Amino acid sequence: MQTHQTDFSTGNVYRNIMEVAVPMIIAQILNLLYNIVDRIYIGRIPEIGATALTGVGLCFPIITLITAFTYLFGNGGAPLCSMERGRGNQEEAEMLMGNTFVMLIGTGVILTAIGLIFTDRSSMLLAPVDVTFSYAADYIRIYLLGTLFVMITLGMNPFINSQGFGNTGMLTILIGAVLNILLDPLFIFGMHMGVRGAALATIIPSSVPPSGFYASLQEKRRS
Repeated sequence: MQTHQTDFSTGNVYRNIMEVAVPMIIAQILNLLYNIVDRIYIGRIPEIGATALTGVGLCFPIITLITAFTYLFGNGGAPLCSMERGRGNQEEAEMLMGNTFVMLIGTGVILTAIGLIFTDRSSMLLAPVDVTFSYAADYIRIYLLGTLFVMITLGMNPFINSQGFGNTGMLTILIGAVLNILLDPLFIFGMHMGVRGAALATIIPSSVPPSGFYASLQEKRRS
């Protein structure tokens, strides 16, 4: 299937910018659904909804830290890759992309290891109540297991946009958001997994490989 690619070397500049910018904005809005949907479903768990929601909320500083490292490499490497592609230096662009991929893998492994080792201690520092701590620990343990895949998917997604595949980059985020919405009630209520189901429903869609990234690489090699 032919994938639309915006070519910044031809056509109207403002139109080209909008072709990539609009899908990127929509993708960011869709990305917000992950946290919103999780909180909606967790808050509706019978009897323990409010307490479980508080426990999951305590995990977000750790999740934010992981996201920060993801954007450090992804949003930092993609513009550099775009600049090299604009200069016609494809080898340098590929090297930047490869370096970003390696840094994401290395950082993901380190953060996962540190997180799993210090999960109990860090959660105890964040959670003032024992009951709240149990929900926080259940959620973050499962989330940490998917950290590597989440970082690769989110970190490499900007490289899809940097090559002019704005619609493809948006589609990868849309697929993850839809899967999260569908899996949350299945795991939380259908399989009675509670907050662990919410964490699993979050990392599974995020762990779907960015197929558009690989498609864009193939398209670039053909060009």
